[in-house]
Amino acid sequence: MTPATLPAHHTYADLADLVDRVRDGALGPDPATLRIAVAFTTRQAVRHDGRGTGYRNEVLSLRLDEAVGSCAVEPGELPDSVLDDCVGADVARLLRHPLSPVRVAALDAYLMRVAPHTPEHGARPLPLPAGSSLEKSRARARAVVELLDLPAGATVLVVGVVNSLLEALRSRGLRYLPSDLKGGTTEWGEPVRTDALAAAGHCDALLVSGMTLGNGTFDPLRRHALAHGKQLVAFAQTGSAVLPRFLGHGVSAVCAEPYPFFWLDGGPGTLHRYGRPGDTR
Repeated sequence: MTPATLPAHHTYADLADLVDRVRDGALGPDPATLRIAVAFTTRQAVRHDGRGTGYRNEVLSLRLDEAVGSCAVEPGELPDSVLDDCVGADVARLLRHPLSPVRVAALDAYLMRVAPHTPEHGARPLPLPAGSSLEKSRARARAVVELLDLPAGATVLVVGVVNSLLEALRSRGLRYLPSDLKGGTTEWGEPVRTDALAAAGHCDALLVSGMTLGNGTFDPLRRHALAHGKQLVAFAQTGSAVLPRFLGHGVSAVCAEPYPFFWLDGGPGTLHRYGRPGDTR
């Protein structure tokens, strides 16, 4: 199937506006005519060598033709029935699903279908070398942090704590405030704030996980960045095809990583960067 080309330079008021335009067929095929062939969840537990703490991931993914859309969730959040809800359903129906992660995964799958991560749609591929999970995590972190254009000493709000990203910021001489709805502490015992928007006023830029799409915190953070002229760089496994739609409207750059993610395979992979440096929008 030949992907459609999204309207150039269109901006969306918020995530709901983007969903409405997709449902109206303004960005490509009528989503009521497209059905999800496969629905699956991926669960992971990890503790890297040399790290004192570990974590778990759970991701809902929906396959639409050659495209896969994903949304990460808190482990155990999704009911067992969610896969039955999704498989065989048309995209329009899933964009109205009561669970936000289902709506985000369906939107991501649709946008991956109509605007895959190619240079024609503004993406710049970056090879991710083979290696251990920690080596690949650090390589991805460097690729993400390179999208920030900040002087040493600036402070970055990190929404969705990833220790490799914090390491990469330190290596650039950047300060950070870690934030995550789960709270807790970082690998180095730093307190993790639970209210990202409250912390945003104390930071020069925002580094934001795609998980914010699924938990409803993305639009307020984007509006803050837009209102205050701050950079917002997104690192996106969740909604990798969604977040580039907000470039130039509160999002300055995106490091997109569609399924399969770096932590699933020790072989080489590809990241897709949008925006800085050498912005080609």
